[in-house]
Amino acid sequence: MKVYFAADHAGFELKKVLMPFVQGLGFEVEDCGAFEADSGDDYPEIVACAAHAIIDDAAQGIDSRAIVFGASGQGEAIAVNRFKGVRAALYYGAAGQQTDSSGETLDMIVSSRRHNNTNVLSLAARFITTETAQSAVKLWLQTPFSREERHVRRIQQLDSLGNS
Repeated sequence: MKVYFAADHAGFELKKVLMPFVQGLGFEVEDCGAFEADSGDDYPEIVACAAHAIIDDAAQGIDSRAIVFGASGQGEAIAVNRFKGVRAALYYGAAGQQTDSSGETLDMIVSSRRHNNTNVLSLAARFITTETAQSAVKLWLQTPFSREERHVRRIQQLDSLGNS
């Protein structure tokens, strides 16, 4: 599987570290930019490149994913989620593990893959360490989609929303 990477200046250094890490896990990687640390760059265009790659691959029946980076990861997640067929989850650290109202412990990384078949992970580069990012990325890449009918149905409903 191919994993696309995209980061603005705030996520540039973490992207440089995680690309070889993901390649070492056995995945093909492709850099969608930024290709230099430029504090004046704007993330929407950069992460849109990764979103387009995911969409193009899906149209060809190819399963791929993307990891995008920003200071908080919020804007990047918002940007890629505007594209039909892209489902991004935001990760900003330990808060990803929560206890729900029934007392069950949930991991947001695992839930985003199993229930939502996320194909983009947005990382908050200024909120997490390299080690935390590596653990989250590895878990996200290795967690399969459940393919339960209710989750498939909901993803189809998501894809029917909007015009993009």
